[in-house]
Amino acid sequence: MRPFLTTTKGVLYSGDCLDLLAVMQSESIDCVFADPPFNLGKDYKNGFNDRVGQAEYLAWCQKWIFECARVLKPGGAFFLYATPELAVRFAGFMNERLTFRHWIALSMKGTFCRGKKLYPAHYALLYYTRGEPRVFNRLRLPIPTCRHCGKELKDYGGHRDKLNPEGINLSDFWEDTSPNRHHKFKVRAGVNELKLTIPERAIQISTDPGDVVFDPFGGGGSTYHAAEMHDRRWIGVELYDCPNIRSRLEDQFALSVGCHPDFNYRGVVKADEDLSITLLRGGETTDLPTGTCGHLP
Repeated sequence: MRPFLTTTKGVLYSGDCLDLLAVMQSESIDCVFADPPFNLGKDYKNGFNDRVGQAEYLAWCQKWIFECARVLKPGGAFFLYATPELAVRFAGFMNERLTFRHWIALSMKGTFCRGKKLYPAHYALLYYTRGEPRVFNRLRLPIPTCRHCGKELKDYGGHRDKLNPEGINLSDFWEDTSPNRHHKFKVRAGVNELKLTIPERAIQISTDPGDVVFDPFGGGGSTYHAAEMHDRRWIGVELYDCPNIRSRLEDQFALSVGCHPDFNYRGVVKADEDLSITLLRGGETTDLPTGTCGHLP
């Protein structure tokens, strides 16, 4: 499988995630972040069939979940974003290979009641590790304030003076972010795209600078964007929307796109033995000495 795009920090492949996983080395990835299709019949506007039989869908999910667990290093982290109904199923697969850490609930606004069920108010972000986590960074959030008057929303039981001046600890309930990017920032019109904050926090919690992140469902490119921002290395794959990811990365990291990755991604993806000096900017190739950029004079 040939890369579609390279940056100084990452490599994007165009194809099926199972094909890429099949040629990835075991125990080579520090963090996996996955936001798969949910089999809800959504129109992704790219020809993808998001409505197959439940048994077929779950069998497919089990395959890529087990493969993602295989490529995780000992102590590596696996974050899987899903609806609660699917997360219950996915957790069963992950329990066979990994260690449960958290079910993170992400507040979901603007929904409606469906049949004889409670109002659905959250998505799930499953957080598992391969044994004890190698990295666990505690994140802090600014103390919440009213967007109108600027005053703090809570009095913390009269113990406001005891709070850490750097903010409050991130918990497993995230109510300060919506699941989807605002429509004006989307690279695929009319298609839900994960908000940057979600993979960004997952990466910050579970990795250090220089660690390698893998996302098997590129989508709108939020995970790769977050990795570039925080000096993580990344490997990704997307079946349909690589050009849109390229546009997003070119917009945000113009000097990085087209450069040779500064990490040994060929030590992770076994099929790339012959690509040591090929730089890719979305299908356009340029042969240059390792360490240079295709867009530089």
